[in-house]
Amino acid sequence: MPLATEFDVDIVIPVYNEGVNILGTLESLKRELQFRGRVLICYDHDDDDTLTALARYSPAPLVLTTVRNRRRGVIGAVLTGFEETTAPCVIVMPADDDYNAPWLNEMIRQHRLGYDIVAASRFMPGGRMVGGPPLKVTLVRLAAWFMHHVARVPTHDASNGFRLFSRRVIERIPIESDRGFAYSIEYLVKAHRLGWPIVEVPVHWYERKAGQSRFRIFGWMAVYMKWLLFALGTTYAGRGPASVKLKVTEVACEPR
Repeated sequence: MPLATEFDVDIVIPVYNEGVNILGTLESLKRELQFRGRVLICYDHDDDDTLTALARYSPAPLVLTTVRNRRRGVIGAVLTGFEETTAPCVIVMPADDDYNAPWLNEMIRQHRLGYDIVAASRFMPGGRMVGGPPLKVTLVRLAAWFMHHVARVPTHDASNGFRLFSRRVIERIPIESDRGFAYSIEYLVKAHRLGWPIVEVPVHWYERKAGQSRFRIFGWMAVYMKWLLFALGTTYAGRGPASVKLKVTEVACEPR
């Protein structure tokens, strides 16, 4: 049987000097979230100004936990956060997103309907992407179009790191990626090959007003291409669920 938890959702937020942004994001969650939530702030260094901003902040009714990363980089922060989660579903969201909190409720509701991944989509009806460097925007839109229309991944926004994952995804699918937000695409394409249910909800995205983005499209492109080819293999090469290596987990049996 699944372990009992006091939280409906764990929200993992990787940070790097997000002191100017984090309180607005947390305040939006306090206003909008309709479920019992815990926020895990995942940071690299004790002098991160996010921690200074949080020092006297009262997160109630949210529960707030700060987590020192055990690995380097964005992916290290997210995977460290995953290791600390216990809720039935986990949402990863950016530290500067103070406008999409209402959609978290729909993401959680979709998970409760049986979906293992709920993808936040900027490119489906109702979604928006506003601002950003033209080259980045063009590449992101082209990649999203290709992954959906050619590779046939069931979301219009495969590269978006803002996403909900079920406990099953986190506990059963091992991550091979070692940089950026590629873990999110990896989870997506592996769950798709396994036939696990995936759905998307519309969200908005605006170019950040303050702080520095850690998105590095050219530095991460090679690993993103790996998972694009993986998705193509699912659709066109007949590669099925047996080709996905899952973690071996112990299954507790109830006494007869």
